[in-house]
Parts: sequence; C-alpha cells; structure tokens
Amino acid sequence: MSPSPIRIKTISEFHNLRGLPKPKHPLISVINFEDMATNSVIGKQSLIFDFYMISVKRDMNHKYRYGQQDYDFDEGVLFCMAPHQLLTIIREEDAKNPTGWSLLIHPDFFWNTAMASAIKKYEFFDYSVNEALFLSEDEEIKIQQICDNIIQEYQTNIDKFSQNIIISQLETLLNYSDRFYQRQFLTRHKANHLFLERLEILFKDYFEGNNSKEQGLPNVQLLSEKFNMSQYYMRSLLKSLTGQTTQQYIHEKIIEKAKEKLSVTELSVSEIAYALGFEHSQSFSKLFKAKTNISPWEYRKSFS
Repeated sequence: MSPSPIRIKTISEFHNLRGLPKPKHPLISVINFEDMATNSVIGKQSLIFDFYMISVKRDMNHKYRYGQQDYDFDEGVLFCMAPHQLLTIIREEDAKNPTGWSLLIHPDFFWNTAMASAIKKYEFFDYSVNEALFLSEDEEIKIQQICDNIIQEYQTNIDKFSQNIIISQLETLLNYSDRFYQRQFLTRHKANHLFLERLEILFKDYFEGNNSKEQGLPNVQLLSEKFNMSQYYMRSLLKSLTGQTTQQYIHEKIIEKAKEKLSVTELSVSEIAYALGFEHSQSFSKLFKAKTNISPWEYRKSFS
C-alpha cells in the first residue's frame, strides 16, 4: 500500500523540506534546484502543494508523474502546477538533483488583486494528464529573464509597489508561456494530423458499432479518457487545429452522421436519434436545427 501524499501548505515548509534557507518572502520564492538538499526518499513519493509552481527543469535522472503522465525532463521543460494537485516523484538510488529552478507563489499573494481570478484562465495549470512544454533556447532565455526580474524585486526592500510590480512580471511570464504552448500545438504538424485521424476513426467506430445505442452520445469525458488528455488540453489542441471547442467538434460529428442517415437511409427521425445515442428525438431535432437552421425532416425532404 502506497503511503499517503505529503501535503506542503506553505513555501517555508517547502524550503525546510528541501534544506533551503528561510524564504526572503513568505508568499513567493524562486529556488535553484542545485541548492536543494538531495532527496533521500528512494522509490515513490507523492506530494500535494498548496501553492502554484512554475518550473524549468533539465537533466532529470528520475521520473515525475503528474496526473497520469510520466516525464523524464532530459531537455529544458516548462512545467506548471496549480495548488492541490498531486505530484509523484519516482526516484532511483544515487539519483542527483536536476538543474533549473522553480517559482513558488502562494495564492494569498494575489489576495485582493485581479490576478486572483486571472491566473485561472491559463489552462496549462490544469493539464493534469498532458505533455509539458519543451522550450527552445531563446524561449528559455526569455522566461529566465522575467524570473530574474521577479527575484530582484522581492529580494529588495519590500514597499507598497512591490506586489503590483511582481504581479505584472508574473503576468508577462504567463503570457509568454501561453504563447509558447500555442506554438507547440502549431509546430507539431505530424502528431496533430495523426490526432485528428484517430478522432475520425473513433467517431466512425462509435457510430457504426453499438456504442452510441448502449452508451449514449459521445462526450468530452469520453474523448479525454480515450486519448489520455485532460479536457482542458484537448480543448486547447482542437481549438488550435479546427477553431472549435471539443463540444463543438463533437456536435459537428453528430450532425455529419445525422445528415448521412437522413439522406441515404429510410430510418425515421426517431430511429436516427436513437441510433446516434439521443434519449429523446426532440433533443436530436433541437440540436440539428440549431446547427443547420432547418429541421431533420426538412433536410430529408430536400433530397426527395
């Protein structure tokens, strides 16, 4: 039986756990991995942090498991975690610390600021089962420069301007990260093409088999589980490839199949609705009209 996860509530606790000096600021800190005491735990260790972590990691000789995905971090990788998410470290004997750094920010740092809610719009914090972001050399330099600005600000004398300046720098860092994530989507043409091909096959098999009758309409959760991606990541990927959200993409595939059945079969509208996975034909007709501006019956009539 695996031991219970260790919950780390404060940045000071994290510093203490990793043998680091007391943080300069209780709610924000940048740590260098080379300064940390070597983790003595061999095997699996699970951690839950009550603060945000933005990390650039290199030279990992042990695995991280975040959600359902393993990472080796042999290259420079940007890795973001929101509070209360589970991180599992699988460490072999004689493993050394990685290189790189982590920016730790407690949510209380954002209290009474716009960033308290704005940070939640950055979907890469919610990628519990996605790929991390591989950085180019220039991208890593840009991220490092912004991080250095944050360090310089919180290590100087704190005054009434410090919080706003740091939050401004952090927003810049997050916006660049968002840009780099979108770049990653767009530059992986072959992988993205294969992803869309696999989606087409999934929908074809789903509707041609008995899945739709037995399990109902395909949904976002189904696709997320089939492709081992979080719903947030899949939404971002499909948006970059097709301009549609996952739900919009599913609806498009349902309407495509409905048009096919209406035009080449003699099944009634109710029978088609049931075959597609609808519980009620009225729901099918409502969706069809919302997407095409005509009813299923009117669409069929246009072929007669």
